[in-house]
Amino acid sequence: MTAKRNFKLSKSLKVLVFTAVFAAAAWISAGFVEDYFEVSKNLDIFATLFRELNTYYVDETDPGKLIKKGIDDMLESLDPYTSYIPESEREDYRFMTTGQYGGIGALIKQKDDYVVIADPYEGFPAQKADLRAGDVLLEIDGKSAKGKKVDEVSKVLKGQPQTRVSVLVSREGEKNPISKTLTREEIKVKSVPYSGMIGKDIGYIRLTGFTENAGKEVQEALVKLKEKNSIRALVFDLRGNPGGLLNEAVNVANVFISKGQEIVNTKGKVKEWDKTYNALNTPIDTLIPLAVLVNSQSASASEIVSGTIQDLDRGVIIGQRTFGKGLVQTTRPLSYNAQLKVTTAKYYIPSGRCIQALDYSHRNEDGSVGKIPDSLISVFRTKNGKLVYDGGGVAPDVALDPQKLSNISVSLLTKLLIFNYATLYRSRHQSIRPPSEFRLGDADYNDFIAYASDKDYDYTTKSEKTLEDLKENLEKEKYFDNMKQEYETILNKVKHNKKDDLLKNKDEIRQLLEEEIAARYYFQNGRTEVMLAYDAEVKKAADVLKDSVLYNSIIDGSYAKKVNEGKADKSGKGNAGH
Repeated sequence: MTAKRNFKLSKSLKVLVFTAVFAAAAWISAGFVEDYFEVSKNLDIFATLFRELNTYYVDETDPGKLIKKGIDDMLESLDPYTSYIPESEREDYRFMTTGQYGGIGALIKQKDDYVVIADPYEGFPAQKADLRAGDVLLEIDGKSAKGKKVDEVSKVLKGQPQTRVSVLVSREGEKNPISKTLTREEIKVKSVPYSGMIGKDIGYIRLTGFTENAGKEVQEALVKLKEKNSIRALVFDLRGNPGGLLNEAVNVANVFISKGQEIVNTKGKVKEWDKTYNALNTPIDTLIPLAVLVNSQSASASEIVSGTIQDLDRGVIIGQRTFGKGLVQTTRPLSYNAQLKVTTAKYYIPSGRCIQALDYSHRNEDGSVGKIPDSLISVFRTKNGKLVYDGGGVAPDVALDPQKLSNISVSLLTKLLIFNYATLYRSRHQSIRPPSEFRLGDADYNDFIAYASDKDYDYTTKSEKTLEDLKENLEKEKYFDNMKQEYETILNKVKHNKKDDLLKNKDEIRQLLEEEIAARYYFQNGRTEVMLAYDAEVKKAADVLKDSVLYNSIIDGSYAKKVNEGKADKSGKGNAGH
């Protein structure tokens, strides 16, 4: 080992020890005198361990990566939401909370050795420069993009507003590469990407996040719908919404709830930080019948809004049990421009229940809350006396089975065959009908089948997977040799035929194709309009809103009593009987 390296290690160690001592001193000043010895001892152990590791480990180490790994693993042992944000990731964190970043305004994805434009945002630099979904990024600022991953390309495309970036792209149907120069802008991704009408008199608003001004966006969307249409009810879509800022959850709920009403309160270890959040503004409409769509990926702020609407009997909740995140995070500054996002409290909605899952370390494969023992569940009541429960997430008033794609559709999506066919379709057609009218005919679908015929999109069906598991167990128990012939007979009968599956799942695959193709001409709004034409959960919400007797019976609790023979459902799976 060289003296130069020893000097560097010594210098690094001095910084580390100083930081450790400073941290210990900070703990004392914060009133944790009783923990001082334990903190000081373990910081000293950590510092000496780090020194010995750097000095004697057989290979070169990266101190920064080692420390970050240690920090991440330490915080992961607490809960899934307490995390360390180094300076290099602060821009990504800012985007998560504000929805803003400097860039060209486009989603990108990996395709073989290159990154492609996946979805340009309407009205931003990429779209204004006529970059299209499917364009392959060959060069950025004169440097080859071959072999670069999405995160590497993303960092290059992002930058300060009013700076320029040049790209060279290849496009389906064009012989020569196309050069574009774009001026970066401050990109603000809307929390409400779409609002419109379902039929003649039911409004629809989709909220995808709770970034800054989410409440204002929902308010403006509802006001515009009311000004332009005679709406008698509203579907408010929170499916897949992971949450965001707590104050924006309050602002969103306030759109439908009276001023002064308590929406949520937070309680934690630092009692001075406990706080009650009331609706501060004049609502837009406290009477319009309201159906809120949720699923297992509706989390945090989404659960505050949906849970509050349920607790106050302001509307009906439809879909699947929500994610179950009732923990509040606060961002604390660290040295060197780093940050700590730390869980400081739990939140409680008007009935008094906490939405936090009792066990956040064990979940179902889709991320939803697992089975909760009845003995751990507490009963609460809504404003009108309807029974509701804690233990994890918001259980819907009308529970629906989740919409799942077939294996072949999942394969076609992940192998980018639907994406690539939409790129090909766009190169062949200058325009299409408006999204609400655009539909692929049988000739178009047969063209897709021909396109996919020589492509790789193999997959395993559930039956094949079951047989694979059976074979494995038979082999372990030494029965397989005696049953091999019968096994192979069954396997040949259930083995999937890709062309047959394309025909069997025609409606589902055609919808995915229509959504992707519509987005090539009408961007995100086009995709959403096609989706709404098929969405069974949206249709169910509309049906509930159209039936005033059913709607009112859900609000007053008699619907749940009827379906569950006088016992309100606690699993979120028993209310689909209507």
